Amino acid sequence: MEIKKRSSQHLLGRLFGDRMFFSDLVRIALPMLVQNVIMSSLNMVGVVMIGQLGETSVAAVGLANQVFFLLQLVLFGITSGSAIFTAQLWGKHNIPSIRKVLGLALLLGGSAGLFFSIIAELFPRHILGIYTRDQAVVELGAHYLRIFGPAFFLVSITFCYAAILRSVGEVRLPVAVSTTVLIINMGLSYVLIFGALGLPAFGVAGAAWAGLLSRFIECLALLFFTYYHRLPPAASLVELFGFNIKFAVAVLKPVLPVAINELLWSLGITSYNIIYARMGTDAIAAMNIAASVDNLVMVTFFATAGACAVLVGNLIGSGEVKRAYQYGAWCLRLVIFFGVLMGVVLYAGNPLILNLYKVSAGVIESAHRVLGIIAFLIWLRASNAVIFLGILRSGGDTRFALLLDGVIIWLVGVPMAALAAFVFHLPVHFVYLAAMTEEFTKWSLALGRFLSRRWIHDLTKTV
Repeated sequence: MEIKKRSSQHLLGRLFGDRMFFSDLVRIALPMLVQNVIMSSLNMVGVVMIGQLGETSVAAVGLANQVFFLLQLVLFGITSGSAIFTAQLWGKHNIPSIRKVLGLALLLGGSAGLFFSIIAELFPRHILGIYTRDQAVVELGAHYLRIFGPAFFLVSITFCYAAILRSVGEVRLPVAVSTTVLIINMGLSYVLIFGALGLPAFGVAGAAWAGLLSRFIECLALLFFTYYHRLPPAASLVELFGFNIKFAVAVLKPVLPVAINELLWSLGITSYNIIYARMGTDAIAAMNIAASVDNLVMVTFFATAGACAVLVGNLIGSGEVKRAYQYGAWCLRLVIFFGVLMGVVLYAGNPLILNLYKVSAGVIESAHRVLGIIAFLIWLRASNAVIFLGILRSGGDTRFALLLDGVIIWLVGVPMAALAAFVFHLPVHFVYLAAMTEEFTKWSLALGRFLSRRWIHDLTKTV
Protein backbone atom coordinates (compact mmCIF):
# COMPACT_ATOMS: atom_id res chain seq x y z
CA MET A 1 0.00 0.00 0.00
CA GLU A 2 2.82 2.40 0.96
CA ILE A 3 4.67 1.61 -2.29
CA LYS A 4 1.54 2.42 -4.34
CA LYS A 5 1.10 5.70 -2.46
CA ARG A 6 4.70 6.75 -3.11
CA SER A 7 4.40 5.69 -6.75
CA SER A 8 1.28 7.84 -7.26
CA GLN A 9 2.97 10.81 -5.53
CA HIS A 10 6.00 10.39 -7.79
CA LEU A 11 3.74 10.32 -10.87
CA LEU A 12 1.88 13.47 -9.75
CA GLY A 13 5.23 15.15 -9.08
CA ARG A 14 6.43 14.38 -12.59
CA LEU A 15 3.19 15.70 -14.08
CA PHE A 16 2.46 18.77 -11.97
CA GLY A 17 5.62 19.76 -10.09
CA ASP A 18 7.66 19.21 -6.94
CA ARG A 19 7.39 20.95 -3.58
CA MET A 20 9.85 23.73 -4.48
CA PHE A 21 7.97 24.49 -7.69
CA PHE A 22 4.63 24.78 -5.92
CA SER A 23 6.17 26.92 -3.17
CA ASP A 24 7.65 29.35 -5.72
CA LEU A 25 4.51 29.35 -7.87
CA VAL A 26 2.13 30.02 -4.98
CA ARG A 27 4.41 32.72 -3.53
CA ILE A 28 4.19 34.74 -6.75
CA ALA A 29 0.84 33.67 -8.20
CA LEU A 30 -1.30 33.95 -5.05
CA PRO A 31 -0.99 37.74 -4.61
CA MET A 32 -1.61 38.19 -8.36
CA LEU A 33 -4.63 35.87 -8.11
CA VAL A 34 -6.08 37.76 -5.14
CA GLN A 35 -5.65 41.05 -7.01
CA ASN A 36 -7.15 39.68 -10.22
CA VAL A 37 -10.10 38.05 -8.43
CA ILE A 38 -10.94 41.25 -6.57
CA MET A 39 -10.43 43.34 -9.72
CA SER A 40 -12.61 41.11 -11.88
CA SER A 41 -15.23 40.74 -9.14
CA LEU A 42 -15.48 44.48 -8.71
CA ASN A 43 -15.52 44.99 -12.47
CA MET A 44 -18.41 42.54 -12.65
CA VAL A 45 -20.14 44.39 -9.80
CA GLY A 46 -19.62 47.58 -11.80
CA VAL A 47 -21.26 46.02 -14.85
CA VAL A 48 -24.12 44.81 -12.63
CA MET A 49 -24.55 48.39 -11.29
CA ILE A 50 -24.61 49.82 -14.80
CA GLY A 51 -26.90 46.95 -15.78
CA GLN A 52 -29.59 48.40 -13.52
CA LEU A 53 -29.75 51.38 -15.91
CA GLY A 54 -30.66 49.28 -18.98
CA GLU A 55 -29.15 47.92 -22.20
CA THR A 56 -28.13 51.33 -23.60
CA SER A 57 -26.04 52.14 -20.53
CA VAL A 58 -24.42 48.68 -20.52
CA ALA A 59 -23.53 49.02 -24.21
CA ALA A 60 -22.27 52.62 -23.83
CA VAL A 61 -19.96 51.92 -20.90
CA GLY A 62 -18.87 48.62 -22.45
CA LEU A 63 -17.85 50.30 -25.71
CA ALA A 64 -16.17 53.20 -23.91
CA ASN A 65 -14.18 50.66 -21.91
CA GLN A 66 -13.04 49.09 -25.19
CA VAL A 67 -10.85 52.18 -25.63
CA PHE A 68 -9.41 51.57 -22.16
CA PHE A 69 -9.01 47.88 -23.02
CA LEU A 70 -7.05 48.81 -26.14
CA LEU A 71 -4.69 50.98 -24.09
CA GLN A 72 -4.30 48.24 -21.48
CA LEU A 73 -3.17 45.80 -24.15
CA VAL A 74 -0.68 48.28 -25.61
CA LEU A 75 0.68 48.90 -22.10
CA PHE A 76 0.71 45.19 -21.42
CA GLY A 77 2.82 44.66 -24.52
CA ILE A 78 5.31 47.34 -23.43
CA THR A 79 5.48 46.30 -19.78
CA SER A 80 5.47 42.53 -20.29
CA GLY A 81 8.17 42.94 -22.91
CA SER A 82 10.20 45.01 -20.46
CA ALA A 83 9.55 42.46 -17.70
CA ILE A 84 11.19 39.81 -19.87
CA PHE A 85 14.43 41.70 -19.32
CA THR A 86 13.89 42.66 -15.70
CA ALA A 87 12.96 39.10 -14.66
CA GLN A 88 16.18 37.76 -16.19
CA LEU A 89 18.23 40.72 -14.90
CA TRP A 90 16.88 40.06 -11.41
CA GLY A 91 18.30 36.56 -11.71
CA LYS A 92 21.70 38.32 -11.82
CA HIS A 93 20.61 41.11 -9.38
CA ASN A 94 21.51 43.80 -11.91
CA ILE A 95 19.46 46.65 -10.40
CA PRO A 96 20.97 49.57 -12.41
CA SER A 97 19.95 47.91 -15.69
CA ILE A 98 16.49 47.10 -14.26
CA ARG A 99 15.97 50.80 -13.56
CA LYS A 100 17.02 51.76 -17.07
CA VAL A 101 14.56 49.27 -18.53
CA LEU A 102 11.85 50.84 -16.34
CA GLY A 103 12.77 54.28 -17.67
CA LEU A 104 12.44 53.08 -21.25
CA ALA A 105 9.06 51.50 -20.42
CA LEU A 106 7.86 54.77 -18.85
CA LEU A 107 8.91 56.69 -21.94
CA LEU A 108 6.98 54.37 -24.27
CA GLY A 109 4.02 53.69 -21.97
CA GLY A 110 3.60 57.31 -20.92
CA SER A 111 3.51 58.40 -24.56
CA ALA A 112 0.79 55.83 -25.30
CA GLY A 113 -1.22 56.91 -22.25
CA LEU A 114 -0.99 60.58 -23.18
CA PHE A 115 -2.11 59.81 -26.75
CA PHE A 116 -5.17 57.89 -25.54
CA SER A 117 -6.06 60.69 -23.10
CA ILE A 118 -6.01 63.23 -25.94
CA ILE A 119 -8.11 60.97 -28.17
CA ALA A 120 -10.68 60.43 -25.39
CA GLU A 121 -10.99 64.17 -24.76
CA LEU A 122 -11.10 65.39 -28.35
CA PHE A 123 -12.61 62.62 -30.49
CA PRO A 124 -14.84 60.37 -28.31
CA ARG A 125 -17.79 60.33 -30.73
CA HIS A 126 -15.57 59.46 -33.70
CA ILE A 127 -14.03 56.54 -31.79
CA LEU A 128 -17.34 55.12 -30.54
CA GLY A 129 -18.91 55.65 -33.97
CA ILE A 130 -16.55 52.96 -35.27
CA TYR A 131 -18.30 50.42 -33.04
CA THR A 132 -21.99 51.28 -33.34
CA ARG A 133 -24.53 53.38 -35.25
CA ASP A 134 -26.77 53.71 -32.19
CA GLN A 135 -26.53 57.45 -31.45
CA ALA A 136 -27.89 57.09 -27.91
CA VAL A 137 -25.04 54.67 -27.13
CA VAL A 138 -22.48 56.95 -28.79
CA GLU A 139 -23.58 60.07 -26.87
CA LEU A 140 -23.64 58.32 -23.51
CA GLY A 141 -20.28 56.61 -24.13
CA ALA A 142 -18.67 59.88 -25.32
CA HIS A 143 -19.72 61.63 -22.10
CA TYR A 144 -18.14 58.77 -20.11
CA LEU A 145 -14.88 58.96 -22.09
CA ARG A 146 -14.47 62.73 -21.68
CA ILE A 147 -14.67 62.40 -17.89
CA PHE A 148 -12.47 59.30 -17.63
CA GLY A 149 -9.92 60.38 -20.29
CA PRO A 150 -7.17 61.80 -17.99
CA ALA A 151 -6.99 58.41 -16.24
CA PHE A 152 -5.33 56.85 -19.29
CA PHE A 153 -2.04 58.67 -18.63
CA LEU A 154 -2.16 57.79 -14.91
CA VAL A 155 -2.77 54.13 -15.73
CA SER A 156 0.31 54.04 -18.01
CA ILE A 157 2.58 55.04 -15.11
CA THR A 158 0.94 52.57 -12.73
CA PHE A 159 1.28 49.75 -15.28
CA CYS A 160 5.02 50.29 -15.74
CA TYR A 161 5.93 50.36 -12.05
CA ALA A 162 3.62 47.44 -11.16
CA ALA A 163 5.06 45.23 -13.93
CA ILE A 164 8.66 45.82 -12.86
CA LEU A 165 7.80 45.27 -9.19
CA ARG A 166 6.22 41.91 -10.05
CA SER A 167 9.17 40.83 -12.19
CA VAL A 168 11.57 41.28 -9.26
CA GLY A 169 9.29 39.36 -6.89
CA GLU A 170 7.69 42.38 -5.18
CA VAL A 171 4.13 41.27 -5.84
CA ARG A 172 2.44 42.30 -2.59
CA LEU A 173 2.67 46.07 -2.99
CA PRO A 174 0.90 46.41 -6.38
CA VAL A 175 -1.67 43.86 -5.20
CA ALA A 176 -2.38 45.71 -1.95
CA VAL A 177 -2.62 49.10 -3.65
CA SER A 178 -4.81 47.96 -6.55
CA THR A 179 -7.09 45.91 -4.31
CA THR A 180 -7.65 48.79 -1.88
CA VAL A 181 -8.27 51.25 -4.69
CA LEU A 182 -10.70 48.94 -6.46
CA ILE A 183 -12.74 48.58 -3.28
CA ILE A 184 -12.77 52.38 -3.03
CA ASN A 185 -13.89 52.48 -6.68
CA MET A 186 -16.81 50.17 -5.96
CA GLY A 187 -17.98 52.40 -3.10
CA LEU A 188 -17.59 55.57 -5.16
CA SER A 189 -19.42 53.96 -8.08
CA TYR A 190 -22.42 53.09 -5.91
CA VAL A 191 -22.57 56.56 -4.39
CA LEU A 192 -22.16 58.43 -7.67
CA ILE A 193 -24.19 56.18 -10.01
CA PHE A 194 -27.31 55.84 -7.85
CA GLY A 195 -26.97 58.88 -5.59
CA ALA A 196 -26.20 58.41 -1.89
CA LEU A 197 -24.86 60.37 1.07
CA GLY A 198 -26.88 63.35 -0.05
CA LEU A 199 -25.45 63.41 -3.59
CA PRO A 200 -27.58 63.30 -6.77
CA ALA A 201 -27.60 60.21 -9.01
CA PHE A 202 -25.11 60.82 -11.85
CA GLY A 203 -25.70 57.51 -13.66
CA VAL A 204 -23.07 56.66 -16.27
CA ALA A 205 -21.17 59.91 -15.53
CA GLY A 206 -20.90 58.80 -11.90
CA ALA A 207 -19.16 55.59 -12.97
CA ALA A 208 -16.66 57.65 -14.98
CA TRP A 209 -15.88 60.01 -12.08
CA ALA A 210 -15.45 57.06 -9.72
CA GLY A 211 -13.02 55.45 -12.15
CA LEU A 212 -10.97 58.63 -12.62
CA LEU A 213 -10.63 59.31 -8.88
CA SER A 214 -9.69 55.68 -8.20
CA ARG A 215 -6.96 55.64 -10.85
CA PHE A 216 -5.47 58.86 -9.45
CA ILE A 217 -5.30 57.39 -5.94
CA GLU A 218 -3.83 54.14 -7.29
CA CYS A 219 -0.99 55.85 -9.17
CA LEU A 220 -0.12 58.15 -6.27
CA ALA A 221 -0.16 55.34 -3.69
CA LEU A 222 1.97 52.96 -5.74
CA LEU A 223 4.66 55.59 -6.35
CA PHE A 224 4.65 56.69 -2.71
CA PHE A 225 5.14 53.20 -1.26
CA THR A 226 7.68 52.18 -3.92
CA TYR A 227 9.94 55.09 -3.02
CA TYR A 228 9.15 55.04 0.71
CA HIS A 229 10.32 51.41 1.00
CA ARG A 230 13.19 51.99 -1.47
CA LEU A 231 12.27 49.01 -3.62
CA PRO A 232 14.35 48.14 -6.74
CA PRO A 233 12.28 50.36 -9.12
CA ALA A 234 12.69 53.37 -6.77
CA ALA A 235 15.06 55.19 -9.12
CA SER A 236 16.00 58.81 -9.65
CA LEU A 237 15.34 60.49 -12.99
CA VAL A 238 19.02 60.07 -13.91
CA GLU A 239 18.89 56.34 -13.13
CA LEU A 240 15.66 55.93 -15.11
CA PHE A 241 16.59 57.86 -18.23
CA GLY A 242 20.38 57.63 -18.21
CA PHE A 243 20.47 54.87 -20.83
CA ASN A 244 22.29 55.25 -24.14
CA ILE A 245 21.17 54.32 -27.64
CA LYS A 246 22.98 50.99 -27.58
CA PHE A 247 21.16 49.94 -24.40
CA ALA A 248 17.79 51.11 -25.77
CA VAL A 249 18.27 49.15 -29.01
CA ALA A 250 19.27 46.00 -27.10
CA VAL A 251 16.14 46.21 -24.96
CA LEU A 252 13.76 47.23 -27.74
CA LYS A 253 14.81 44.38 -30.02
CA PRO A 254 12.78 41.77 -28.05
CA VAL A 255 10.37 44.30 -26.49
CA LEU A 256 9.01 45.82 -29.72
CA PRO A 257 7.72 42.49 -31.08
CA VAL A 258 5.75 42.11 -27.82
CA ALA A 259 4.31 45.63 -28.14
CA ILE A 260 3.44 45.04 -31.81
CA ASN A 261 1.99 41.66 -30.88
CA GLU A 262 -0.31 43.23 -28.29
CA LEU A 263 -1.25 46.04 -30.67
CA LEU A 264 -2.22 43.62 -33.46
CA TRP A 265 -4.02 41.34 -31.01
CA SER A 266 -5.86 44.24 -29.34
CA LEU A 267 -6.93 45.58 -32.74
CA GLY A 268 -8.17 42.09 -33.52
CA ILE A 269 -10.18 42.01 -30.27
CA THR A 270 -11.47 45.48 -31.14
CA SER A 271 -12.57 44.09 -34.51
CA TYR A 272 -14.45 41.31 -32.73
CA ASN A 273 -16.27 43.91 -30.63
CA ILE A 274 -17.06 45.99 -33.70
CA ILE A 275 -18.58 42.88 -35.27
CA TYR A 276 -20.66 42.18 -32.15
CA ALA A 277 -21.75 45.83 -31.89
CA ARG A 278 -22.73 45.96 -35.58
CA MET A 279 -24.98 42.95 -34.92
CA GLY A 280 -27.04 45.16 -32.59
CA THR A 281 -27.17 46.65 -29.10
CA ASP A 282 -28.52 43.39 -27.63
CA ALA A 283 -25.56 41.43 -29.06
CA ILE A 284 -22.88 43.75 -27.65
CA ALA A 285 -24.72 43.94 -24.30
CA ALA A 286 -24.75 40.13 -24.12
CA MET A 287 -21.04 39.98 -24.97
CA ASN A 288 -20.22 42.62 -22.31
CA ILE A 289 -22.04 40.59 -19.68
CA ALA A 290 -20.30 37.37 -20.78
CA ALA A 291 -16.93 39.16 -20.82
CA SER A 292 -17.32 40.36 -17.22
CA VAL A 293 -17.91 36.74 -16.11
CA ASP A 294 -15.15 35.43 -18.38
CA ASN A 295 -12.63 37.88 -16.88
CA LEU A 296 -13.45 36.60 -13.40
CA VAL A 297 -13.07 32.97 -14.46
CA MET A 298 -9.74 33.48 -16.25
CA VAL A 299 -7.97 35.31 -13.42
CA THR A 300 -6.46 32.12 -11.96
CA PHE A 301 -4.84 31.26 -15.26
CA PHE A 302 -3.50 34.74 -15.97
CA ALA A 303 -2.01 34.80 -12.45
CA THR A 304 -0.39 31.42 -13.15
CA ALA A 305 0.95 32.70 -16.48
CA GLY A 306 2.37 35.80 -14.77
CA ALA A 307 4.04 33.73 -12.06
CA CYS A 308 5.35 31.32 -14.69
CA ALA A 309 6.95 34.24 -16.58
CA VAL A 310 8.75 35.45 -13.45
CA LEU A 311 9.98 31.98 -12.44
CA VAL A 312 11.08 30.88 -15.91
CA GLY A 313 12.71 34.26 -16.61
CA ASN A 314 14.62 34.22 -13.31
CA LEU A 315 15.85 30.66 -13.98
CA ILE A 316 17.02 31.47 -17.51
CA GLY A 317 18.83 34.57 -16.22
CA SER A 318 20.61 32.51 -13.57
CA GLY A 319 21.61 29.84 -16.14
CA GLU A 320 19.25 27.05 -15.02
CA VAL A 321 17.85 26.32 -18.47
CA LYS A 322 16.77 22.72 -17.87
CA ARG A 323 14.83 23.69 -14.75
CA ALA A 324 13.23 26.61 -16.58
CA TYR A 325 11.83 24.21 -19.21
CA GLN A 326 10.56 21.86 -16.49
CA TYR A 327 8.78 24.68 -14.68
CA GLY A 328 7.13 25.72 -17.93
CA ALA A 329 5.91 22.17 -18.57
CA TRP A 330 4.47 21.86 -15.07
CA CYS A 331 2.63 25.19 -15.39
CA LEU A 332 1.14 24.15 -18.72
CA ARG A 333 -0.16 20.83 -17.38
CA LEU A 334 -1.62 22.48 -14.29
CA VAL A 335 -3.70 25.03 -16.21
CA ILE A 336 -5.06 22.42 -18.63
CA PHE A 337 -6.18 20.24 -15.71
CA PHE A 338 -7.77 23.07 -13.75
CA GLY A 339 -9.18 24.62 -16.93
CA VAL A 340 -11.35 21.56 -17.46
CA LEU A 341 -12.53 21.68 -13.83
CA MET A 342 -13.28 25.41 -14.00
CA GLY A 343 -15.27 24.88 -17.19
CA VAL A 344 -17.56 22.38 -15.44
CA VAL A 345 -18.12 24.81 -12.55
CA LEU A 346 -18.90 27.72 -14.88
CA TYR A 347 -21.33 25.68 -16.95
CA ALA A 348 -23.20 24.59 -13.82
CA GLY A 349 -23.32 28.09 -12.31
CA ASN A 350 -24.17 29.94 -15.52
CA PRO A 351 -27.93 30.47 -14.81
CA LEU A 352 -27.32 31.73 -11.26
CA ILE A 353 -24.86 34.37 -12.46
CA LEU A 354 -27.15 35.73 -15.16
CA ASN A 355 -30.00 36.22 -12.69
CA LEU A 356 -28.05 39.23 -11.37
CA TYR A 357 -28.71 41.28 -14.52
CA LYS A 358 -31.87 43.27 -15.20
CA VAL A 359 -31.81 43.17 -18.99
CA SER A 360 -34.12 41.68 -21.61
CA ALA A 361 -34.71 37.93 -21.92
CA GLY A 362 -33.04 37.94 -25.35
CA VAL A 363 -29.83 39.40 -23.95
CA ILE A 364 -29.81 36.86 -21.11
CA GLU A 365 -30.33 33.96 -23.51
CA SER A 366 -27.49 35.10 -25.78
CA ALA A 367 -25.16 35.62 -22.81
CA HIS A 368 -26.09 32.15 -21.50
CA ARG A 369 -25.08 30.49 -24.77
CA VAL A 370 -21.83 32.47 -25.05
CA LEU A 371 -20.92 31.48 -21.49
CA GLY A 372 -21.54 27.82 -22.37
CA ILE A 373 -18.94 28.06 -25.15
CA ILE A 374 -16.53 29.91 -22.83
CA ALA A 375 -16.89 27.08 -20.27
CA PHE A 376 -16.04 24.46 -22.88
CA LEU A 377 -12.92 26.32 -24.08
CA ILE A 378 -11.38 27.52 -20.80
CA TRP A 379 -8.64 24.86 -20.84
CA LEU A 380 -7.61 25.89 -24.37
CA ARG A 381 -7.39 29.61 -23.67
CA ALA A 382 -5.66 28.98 -20.32
CA SER A 383 -2.93 26.87 -21.92
CA ASN A 384 -2.42 29.49 -24.64
CA ALA A 385 -2.05 32.17 -21.95
CA VAL A 386 0.67 30.18 -20.19
CA ILE A 387 2.52 29.33 -23.41
CA PHE A 388 2.52 32.88 -24.81
CA LEU A 389 2.60 35.04 -21.68
CA GLY A 390 4.44 32.75 -19.31
CA ILE A 391 6.84 30.70 -21.43
CA LEU A 392 7.67 32.08 -24.88
CA ARG A 393 7.97 35.69 -23.72
CA SER A 394 9.98 34.91 -20.60
CA GLY A 395 12.39 33.00 -22.84
CA GLY A 396 12.78 36.01 -25.15
CA ASP A 397 11.11 34.23 -28.09
CA THR A 398 9.06 37.32 -28.89
CA ARG A 399 9.28 37.30 -32.69
CA PHE A 400 7.79 33.81 -32.93
CA ALA A 401 5.08 34.83 -30.45
CA LEU A 402 4.33 37.88 -32.61
CA LEU A 403 3.84 35.75 -35.71
CA LEU A 404 1.57 33.33 -33.89
CA ASP A 405 -0.41 35.53 -31.51
CA GLY A 406 -0.48 38.83 -33.39
CA VAL A 407 -0.97 37.51 -36.92
CA ILE A 408 -3.17 34.41 -36.51
CA ILE A 409 -6.01 36.50 -35.11
CA TRP A 410 -6.12 38.40 -38.42
CA LEU A 411 -5.62 35.38 -40.67
CA VAL A 412 -8.12 33.13 -38.90
CA GLY A 413 -10.19 34.67 -36.07
CA VAL A 414 -11.41 37.99 -37.52
CA PRO A 415 -12.29 36.62 -41.00
CA MET A 416 -14.17 33.67 -39.48
CA ALA A 417 -16.14 35.93 -37.12
CA ALA A 418 -16.98 38.37 -39.94
CA LEU A 419 -18.17 35.53 -42.19
CA ALA A 420 -20.34 34.10 -39.43
CA ALA A 421 -21.91 37.50 -38.66
CA PHE A 422 -22.33 39.22 -42.01
CA VAL A 423 -22.39 36.43 -44.60
CA PHE A 424 -24.15 33.59 -42.78
CA HIS A 425 -26.01 35.92 -40.34
CA LEU A 426 -25.53 33.57 -37.40
CA PRO A 427 -26.50 34.51 -33.81
CA VAL A 428 -23.85 36.05 -31.57
CA HIS A 429 -22.86 32.83 -29.75
CA PHE A 430 -21.98 31.14 -33.06
CA VAL A 431 -20.03 34.24 -34.12
CA TYR A 432 -18.05 33.97 -30.87
CA LEU A 433 -17.40 30.28 -31.55
CA ALA A 434 -16.15 31.15 -35.05
CA ALA A 435 -13.73 33.66 -33.51
CA MET A 436 -12.36 30.95 -31.22
CA THR A 437 -10.93 29.04 -34.20
CA GLU A 438 -8.00 31.41 -33.65
CA GLU A 439 -7.28 29.78 -30.26
CA PHE A 440 -7.24 26.24 -31.70
CA THR A 441 -4.84 27.31 -34.47
CA LYS A 442 -2.45 29.05 -32.07
CA TRP A 443 -2.43 26.16 -29.60
CA SER A 444 -1.53 23.53 -32.20
CA LEU A 445 1.45 25.58 -33.43
CA ALA A 446 2.67 26.96 -30.08
CA LEU A 447 2.80 23.58 -28.36
CA GLY A 448 5.35 22.33 -30.88
CA ARG A 449 7.48 25.43 -30.34
CA PHE A 450 7.51 24.86 -26.58
CA LEU A 451 8.53 21.21 -26.93
CA SER A 452 11.38 22.15 -29.30
CA ARG A 453 13.02 24.35 -26.59
CA ARG A 454 14.08 26.84 -29.27
CA TRP A 455 12.30 29.57 -27.30
CA ILE A 456 14.99 29.74 -24.59
CA HIS A 457 17.28 32.81 -24.92
CA ASP A 458 19.44 34.48 -22.25
CA LEU A 459 18.75 38.18 -22.87
CA THR A 460 20.99 39.43 -20.06
CA LYS A 461 24.02 38.90 -22.27
CA THR A 462 22.82 41.67 -24.60
CA VAL A 463 22.94 44.36 -21.88
